Amino acid sequence: MDTTHHPGTRPEIAVVTGAGRGIGRSTALALARRGARVVVTYHQGADGAAETVRTIEAAGGEAVAVRLDVGDLAAIEAFAGELTGILARWDAPAVDVLVNNAGIGLFGLLQDVTAADFDASVSTNFRGTFFLIQALLPTFVAGSRIVVVSTSATRHMSPGMSVYSASKAALEAMTRGLAGELGGRGIRINTVAPGPSATDFNGGAMRDDPALRGHLADHTALGRVGDPDEIGDAIAALTSDGMRWVTAERLEVSGGALL
Repeated sequence: MDTTHHPGTRPEIAVVTGAGRGIGRSTALALARRGARVVVTYHQGADGAAETVRTIEAAGGEAVAVRLDVGDLAAIEAFAGELTGILARWDAPAVDVLVNNAGIGLFGLLQDVTAADFDASVSTNFRGTFFLIQALLPTFVAGSRIVVVSTSATRHMSPGMSVYSASKAALEAMTRGLAGELGGRGIRINTVAPGPSATDFNGGAMRDDPALRGHLADHTALGRVGDPDEIGDAIAALTSDGMRWVTAERLEVSGGALL
């Protein structure tokens, strides 16, 4: 199905958190190729976010970069106000797509995890996502779509990832609950769970360590680790009109990793 906006229809507005690199950037670019105007959020990587915006603009699209720390509730409230101004400048009545990609990975075995690491993981990955959706609720309309980025590690065991995986599993449970709450308003929400991908996540281990990549490839049905563009394309597809009857679902995009 062709989901590109045609003359006479307004461009969609998409907000992608953590879009200065990796899966977030790939998602922002995929949505822009579909005709969306994209609000690119970043926490520390201002240069990366600016590069995402430049790439979208070079292809004829529109984007703006805004700093947002999803672990900071005051920052979420301020962002919601700034977003209202952006929507007004773009003469847009609503946010059509929200992709909750921003998150952190703090890994450690049971005896090594600190309370600070635990709290940071939960506050950024779970609490921040919940309250960002809450803060942006007034900007959603019937037909708006929300995607929450989880991980394939909620399905399989990986040493040192218990807290990270648990924070993401909470997102998956949250998504199902919110699907019930928001469905009556015509808003759908789904989770995408990426498998091992060649990004700079966890220090770029899956991108830069040939031994790790080889091990993961040997345990993946399609025989390799993923590319961030493959995740971004899947997220964009899930928000398309062709998936309009899908909500409360967990879509794993892992090439069949660790089956």
